[in-house]
Amino acid sequence: MPFAITRCGIHGFHEVLGIDTDRIRLHWTLHSDHEDTTQTAYRIELSASDSFQSLIWDSGKVDGIQQRNIICAPKGGLLSATFHYWRVTVWDQTGEESQSAANEFFTAYPRSSGLLPPYSMNQTYMPHTSLIFRTWFEDEPNRWKGVWVGNNGDKPIYIRKSLDLKRTPARAIVFASGLGHFNFVCNGDASASNGHVLDPGWTNYHRTVQFTAYDLSHILKKGANVLGAHLGNGFYAGDPGEDRFFWPSYEDDTYVRYGNELCFFAELHLFYEDGSRQTITTGPDWEVRKSATTLANIYSSEMKDFRKYPTGWDTSEFSEDDQWVKATPVTGPRGKLKYQSQPPVVLHETLEPQSTTTLEPGVVSYDFGQNMTTMVKLQVSGSAGSTVIVRFSETVDEGGRVLMPDPLFKQFETGVFCKFSLAGNGIETWEPDFCFTSARYIQVEGVALEPGRGLPVVHSIASRHVSSAARRLGSLETDKEDVNALINMCYWSFSSNLFSYHTDCPQVEKFGWLEVTHLRLPPNDIVDAQEPNGLCPTMAPTVRYMCGPLHDTITWGGAVALLPEILQFYYDSTHVFEKAFDSCIRYMEYIKTKERDDGLIEHGLGDWGRDIAFGNNQANIETAIYYRCLRNIEQMANELDKPEVATRFGQWADRIGRVYNEKLLVTDMSIHPYAFYTSRDNLEEQDRNMVAQAFALQFGLVPDEHVLDVQRAFLDCCADSGNRIEAGEIGLKYIWNTLADLDRPDIVLEMARQEEHPSYMRFIRRGETTLNEFWQDACRSKCHDMLGTIYEWCYEAVLGLKPETAAYRTWTVKPPLISEFKHVIGSVDCPYGLIEIEYTRDENDCVSMQITVPTSTTGFLLLPTEESEVEVTRNGGQAEARRGKRLALKPGVYKLRLHK
Repeated sequence: MPFAITRCGIHGFHEVLGIDTDRIRLHWTLHSDHEDTTQTAYRIELSASDSFQSLIWDSGKVDGIQQRNIICAPKGGLLSATFHYWRVTVWDQTGEESQSAANEFFTAYPRSSGLLPPYSMNQTYMPHTSLIFRTWFEDEPNRWKGVWVGNNGDKPIYIRKSLDLKRTPARAIVFASGLGHFNFVCNGDASASNGHVLDPGWTNYHRTVQFTAYDLSHILKKGANVLGAHLGNGFYAGDPGEDRFFWPSYEDDTYVRYGNELCFFAELHLFYEDGSRQTITTGPDWEVRKSATTLANIYSSEMKDFRKYPTGWDTSEFSEDDQWVKATPVTGPRGKLKYQSQPPVVLHETLEPQSTTTLEPGVVSYDFGQNMTTMVKLQVSGSAGSTVIVRFSETVDEGGRVLMPDPLFKQFETGVFCKFSLAGNGIETWEPDFCFTSARYIQVEGVALEPGRGLPVVHSIASRHVSSAARRLGSLETDKEDVNALINMCYWSFSSNLFSYHTDCPQVEKFGWLEVTHLRLPPNDIVDAQEPNGLCPTMAPTVRYMCGPLHDTITWGGAVALLPEILQFYYDSTHVFEKAFDSCIRYMEYIKTKERDDGLIEHGLGDWGRDIAFGNNQANIETAIYYRCLRNIEQMANELDKPEVATRFGQWADRIGRVYNEKLLVTDMSIHPYAFYTSRDNLEEQDRNMVAQAFALQFGLVPDEHVLDVQRAFLDCCADSGNRIEAGEIGLKYIWNTLADLDRPDIVLEMARQEEHPSYMRFIRRGETTLNEFWQDACRSKCHDMLGTIYEWCYEAVLGLKPETAAYRTWTVKPPLISEFKHVIGSVDCPYGLIEIEYTRDENDCVSMQITVPTSTTGFLLLPTEESEVEVTRNGGQAEARRGKRLALKPGVYKLRLHK
């Protein structure tokens, strides 16, 4: 039976309208009901027609099992602003072939990156400059053609263009970008923006400006049409207003805007049935008007007057008045246009209030029962000019009012709010246009819950979770309610910090701190943030300058070299290697200048979050990260066929490994009867702590002859602490990983359940639904995910699932036989398909399991000994007894019974 090709894609591109590179990497997923069916060859065809009558590129028949990271790089490049189609044909071991449907993508201008960005004011007002940029204007098919336009102001605006189309297009694709953020509109159709909010992603706008693409084929029609956008400030031209909190300018007012004019750019590409095409761009023929939203502060502070809202402005029936003026071509941002390849930001779950409390006449508080990133939707009716204030909080005081527990950020109670004035037109709907925050509690002021109070009446309120559209890949549930609460707490914390970048804190900061990008994996554009001396700073994009170790710490900046390896291991994709490689080398050359004692690094933040900012274990942590970065660059060099560079970095890593052990490994047995690692926190003392042991073990730095000693030292550290967590956010991940390797779920759960901090369950017992920033009750931020690396342990040690080779091509499942769990069920949608695991242990300690192994992968069941026995049934067939410590499971659905 041939394969079913269930999924196809392009590495690094969530959506495929606007591909702006000539070198793409393709992947596909297969399914077969037969356990031995194997791909033995593939062929990829690329065409500008879905009939594939003529090909732009043809891989030819390639032998092998590879389904991921397949490079497609046509000679001469992809065609600009053109629909492309690709399909894959695969052969199994019997020679039977299977072919995918045609996969479509639309290009932008792949070869424009070395040229100018869209027209600026200079090209518009001084057309003779076209002589200077002659090569740009001569390459018409491959250059951007639009003009950045605005009104020379820094407050929100509407911008629109009326189109009279002589015929209905067969296809219509628009490229657009608006800074800081924009909401795209077309003919009043809510589907025009494809569900996106907060487009485009936040970047270092001096280097990169993202554009998005929308398919308007089902919206545009013959006759009158309208294209438009609503623009707000974002971080591009941040606006604190007169009385609002805005942290980049908080305390010392060091925030420097990327730009001072809101601006918009668009190109509409129309394709007709007869093969002709038409391009319509922004320019001075577009109309612009001030927005009814007069303040767009990204820190969840907006102002809007519904009386000034031009109802129907995004439809063709609308008649412009004298407040609409011709758009002005503006200089625009300095950065080059780049496709928004990461998943867009969209709305997810909608929650209703769990309780409603009138705090005093006119002030109503809503508890949604779940802290999360939110864009609230509120429906109110009242008289014209009535004003409503909306405040957001993760915490409330004893009286139920919004509360900021941190005295340094008390301005959050008074300086973060949205305010809107009603038009008096019945039930009016307010929702933020350009801001979000993290909140469980919403406090609405100037309203009543029922008529007759002389105040606007609230008809409904909803908290809408806003986050990245990245696919949710896993699920996990156990028979222990406190563990389930912890799993949910981690999930909401992670999803609430993932946008176009990793936020680290969606309420107070919204900054792109980098350490969690390698601890938890989401992407930030680190290359754009790199400084001329090679330093990769602690955040990307960089919007507020931090000094000392808050600016220069390898556990943060090292993400530039750690992330490529993580992406390769979990997704079998090297698409970022070429982009990151030179930056990695420059960063290591910079870090080399910080070496102490022949190779140790210890100038950063250490185990940040342990006693908040104690700076402990610097040498252990920062030198180990240094070592891993060097090894990763060695691996990248081999992948990129740079053997001399690989040799250099391999030797460099060897040197750091030797120094690490010379300076930190204690082997004289004078203090403990085994070898252990010391921290150098106090040079007069050879201390021993769990983070020092865990880092050496997890980074492969322990000499073979000392591994058992260091494991013993680690367990002794746990015991000496009374199985209390002795780690901040950096060390935490490696403690959990070490306890997973040692099969000690009892220690993990005892640590998690401590009555006092550090303790996850203390958060839960206090009613928290997301993770706090630090091991504290009264945290300024209660939606941080940096302490959430125990989530990884839950999947590895509770569900028992762990990838063994890239993209889960092989993986292991180790049932939690010595844990307290009696029922665990979960899944991971790995790159080759859905892995499902269910584990049950009954009252007689009989264990049964069900495991789904996707096609193209092999799962390995790990059992305690070579004498372990299991009864195996595949796809409802005949039961078979098998024995061993590591049993291979080929693709299929298995029912297992484990014998004692």
